[in-house]
This record gives sequence, C-alpha cells and structure tokens, in this order.
Amino acid sequence: MTHPPKSSTAPPPAGPTGPPGAPGIPVQPGRPAAVVPPVPPARRTAFAEGAERLRAAATTEPGRLRIIGAVLALLVVAFGAVTAWQTSERSAAADDVLHRSQPLSSGAAGIYRSLADANTAASSGFLAGGQESAASRDRYEKDIRTAASGLVTAAANAEPGSASEATIARLNRLLPEYKGLIERARTYNRQGYPVGGAYLRYANEKMQKEMLPAAEDLYTTENRRLDADYGDARPYPWAAIALGVLALAGLGWAQHRMYRRTNRVLNHGLVAASTATTVALLWLVVGHAVARAELDGSYDSGIRSLTVLHDARIASLKARGNENLSLVARGAETVTVGGKPYDAYYHDFDKDMSVLGKGLTVAENLADDQGGSAPVKAAEGNMAVWKQRHAAARAEDENGNYQQALDKVIGAKGATGECFDSVDRNLARAIDHEQTEFRQAAGDGRAAMTGLTVGAAVLGVLAAAGAVAGVGRRLSEYR
Repeated sequence: MTHPPKSSTAPPPAGPTGPPGAPGIPVQPGRPAAVVPPVPPARRTAFAEGAERLRAAATTEPGRLRIIGAVLALLVVAFGAVTAWQTSERSAAADDVLHRSQPLSSGAAGIYRSLADANTAASSGFLAGGQESAASRDRYEKDIRTAASGLVTAAANAEPGSASEATIARLNRLLPEYKGLIERARTYNRQGYPVGGAYLRYANEKMQKEMLPAAEDLYTTENRRLDADYGDARPYPWAAIALGVLALAGLGWAQHRMYRRTNRVLNHGLVAASTATTVALLWLVVGHAVARAELDGSYDSGIRSLTVLHDARIASLKARGNENLSLVARGAETVTVGGKPYDAYYHDFDKDMSVLGKGLTVAENLADDQGGSAPVKAAEGNMAVWKQRHAAARAEDENGNYQQALDKVIGAKGATGECFDSVDRNLARAIDHEQTEFRQAAGDGRAAMTGLTVGAAVLGVLAAAGAVAGVGRRLSEYR
C-alpha cells in the first residue's frame, strides 16, 4: 500500500543553472553578481613586434632614411665583397697559368723530347759501333738526366691519386729498364754480336710503345690543366659588375630623392660613396678587360704556337730515330701497305716527315713577327735538304750499299744528321721565342689585376661609410 508524500511543497522548476548574474540566470536581490575574468590577448612574437615597429618607422621620414642608408651600405659592401672574391679567383688562375700549369706543360713536352732524343742518340751511337763519339754518348746521358729531372718536377706538382701521378710512376719504372736494354745493346755491339741489334730494337719498341705514349699522356693531361686555368682566368665577373651597376643606381636614386625633398644639389657622403663605387667598377671592368686581352694574346700567340712547335720537334726526333733504326734493322721489320711490303722504319719516317712539314707550315702561319717566323722558315729549308739526302741514303741501302747509306746518315759531312741537328736547333730557337712572348703577355695579364682584390674591398668599405655618413647628415636635421 502506497502513501502520498507528506510535504505539499512543489519541486523547484527546471531551468538554467550557474552563478547568479550569468546569462540566463537571474540575480537574486541582496546577492552580488560573480565577475568573470577577461581572456588575455594572444602574445605576439618578437618578429611580429619588430615588423610592426619597422612599418611604423617607415611611415616617417627619419625611418625611411635609415632604411635607405642600410640598403645602400649593404649594396656597396656586397659589391666590394663579390668583386674581391671573383677577382681573387681570376687572379689566382692567371698566376697558375704563368707560374704553374704552362711551365708544367712545357716540362711534360720536355720529358717527351728528352726521351725521344735519347732514343735517337742511342741508335746513332749504335750505328757508329766501336767508333761512337763522346758527343753522342754525352747527348744520350744528358737526355736521360733531363727526363729524370723533369719527372721529379712533375711528380712534385702532381695531385695525389691523379692519372698524372700514375703516369709518372710508370715512366719512373720504365726508364731504368730502357737504360738497361741500351747498355746491353752497346755491350754486344762492341763485341760484334748481332744480338745487340735485337736489344736495341727491343729498347726502341719499349720507348715507342710504352714510354713515349705515357709521356704523351702526361703532356695531354698538363695541357688540359693549362686550358682549365685559362678557362678560370678569362670569364668576365658578371656578378660583381651587376652589383656595381645596381649600387650606382641606388646611390643615384638616393641623391635624386634628397634633391627633390631638400633642393640641395649634393650630399657629400653620397657623392663620396658614388665616387668610390665608380672607381671600383671602372677598375674592375678595365682591369679585367686588359687582363683578358693579354691572356687571349698569350694563348693565341704563345700557347698555340708552342704546342705546334713542340709537336713538330717531336716529329723530327721520331723521324731521325726511325731513319737510324732502318739501318740497324736492315729490313728485319716490315709492314704491308696496299698489298706491298715496306720497311717499317722507312714507312714511319715518311709519316713523321709529313707531320713535321705540316707542323712547320702551321707554325709559320701562327708566327706574328720576324723573330718567330725566321727560325721556322730555316727549319723548313733544313727539312727539304734532309729529305733529299735521305732519299739518296735510302737508295744506297735498297741497292745493298750499306756502308754508303750509313755514311750518308751518320757521316761527318753531308749526312742527314746535319739536317736533323739544324732542324732541331731552329725549332728550339722558335720555341724559346714563343716562350718569351707567352711570359710577357701572360705576365701583363696577371699584372692588370694586381691590387684589384684589395682595392675593391677597401673602396667598398669607403663607399659604405660614405653612404652611412651622407644619410646620417640628413638624419641629424630631424633632431
């Protein structure tokens, strides 16, 4: 049995709950309303505050002047720094051309020439037999020493782990092997044993197929290094030039702006900054243009001629060696051309003389003065006589007159050896002349950039100081 509740009080009505004074909650009389704390604003970053201050400052003339001064100082300093950096690289490359890569290239050519000449001297001494002259022996020994000294210099300048280092190591290993073969050939030749000729041919084969190709690889590598240094020294410093033009434009705009606002024609600080920037820019453009022109001249009038002359001299040495070896071999080495057999050394002689003739023609065309062309023309005359005498000697050899052929090749007078020596001397004269022209032109190119790196940096700093001083002078009027 259920009973009704004893209290007759109705339950409180349902409605919103919360502290009095809140939305939807009536405030009861006699009770204070609760206070809700405000939400704090979001905290701004330092960057946002700095940007706000910069925007505020930019709305005032002093603020604008400070920004202009900072931008101008930054431009001229950047111009000076980039100019110093780019001219320093080009100056270093020009110095490498003059004092490192070109001497090493000539040194590599000298190694090749010394090895080829040693081979020629050895074959000439072999043909003389027991009557080998002291001059021929001394020439051989001098060539070997020169080649060894050149290899030492090349090894000292080779980059560790490079192909040049491996090539030099190979030549250093082959050189004593070659000398040993030559000494054996001489020993057996003095005793009259025919095996001496076999040793000489084996030594020549080692020279022609192993040593000279390795020396040529070294020469090619050094020439590539020389070309790379030229490539680093010659390009215009466009980044520095562009910054210099931009800095001058900015300084001119600032001057014009101040003139329009103050009616003052000149601002001493900005004028000084503009002057320093102009001097640096002109120095950069003119100095590099002169340096580039001189380096181009050193390449066109020096390096190209030297390369052709070195190749021609090497061809003459190879031709002389093959001429001697044709008499040493006495027809033991043959080659088939067009279905017909030919003496291998005579065949190679003809190819070498063709290379020599073409090289002398090119060298004469490249020579730009009498000092360069005269020895080349003389060498051409010597080569023509050499070919005539060689033809006579070959005819005697092919007719079985060995002693007469030998006299026409290594005889005391009227022999082909005189012509070879004359060709070699005249080519040496031409090489010395072109080497001197190269040094002069490359030295002038290097000198044209002297002081430019330091000067550009100093002028950049002075220009920045002038820009700041000029803007600061204008700012002082607002205090």
